[in-house]
Amino acid sequence: MSETEQLLGPLANHAAQFATTHWSVVVAAGAKESPHAREALTALCATYWYPLYAYARRLGHEAHQAQDLTQEFFTRFLEKDYLKALDPERGKFRTFLLVSFRHFLANEHDRANAQKRGGGPNTLSLDLDAAEWRTRLEPSHALTPEKLFERRWALTLLEQTLARLRAEFTTSGRGPLFDHLKGSLTGEKTGVRSQELADRLGMTTGAINVAVHRLRQRYRELLREEIARTVSNPEDIDGEIRDLFAALG
Repeated sequence: MSETEQLLGPLANHAAQFATTHWSVVVAAGAKESPHAREALTALCATYWYPLYAYARRLGHEAHQAQDLTQEFFTRFLEKDYLKALDPERGKFRTFLLVSFRHFLANEHDRANAQKRGGGPNTLSLDLDAAEWRTRLEPSHALTPEKLFERRWALTLLEQTLARLRAEFTTSGRGPLFDHLKGSLTGEKTGVRSQELADRLGMTTGAINVAVHRLRQRYRELLREEIARTVSNPEDIDGEIRDLFAALG
């Protein structure tokens, strides 16, 4: 039995969905030393750091403060024993990450260290300059920091899903088809009729319709897989999907 299977225990039957890049591996490992769990946690943090940065900015921290706080948080998060306090019943990475960040921000000593730290060794490479540019594009209406965090989390999930789908099409030599059909996923209005698109791609309109159907079906599958990376129990996936769309509403 592999280390991953030992860690997952009763979740081992879901190994196809819950591979070593998933939160379930981290939760199952708990405070144990596990290279798979550390790898999984690092990968998740590298993907989902920006919602925390947006949260810090919406709290009122200046850009340089939010940058230092975010970087310092992840440095400590990945180096310290945060997982010793992990409650297996709280199986959502989204929840655990935000609660941990709130605790970090509430600690005046950590905050002071983060503001003075600038330029120290970083555990996680974050494109904080790009983050500030993205922050300027955030909705200016009265979203609370928590609501903005949830919205950015949902958008990050969708971006990750779209990137994975694009990669699949590109790898199979169907990149141009994806570029023409992705508007059916994002709601983008291209102004191109099915017949015109079929002519461009050398396909029938029926084949275009089938391709769109399959694209949407695969997108839904990948979205569920992406959400599965962030929960410890498959039963939480549908609830996370509902939360995701509620955050975007």
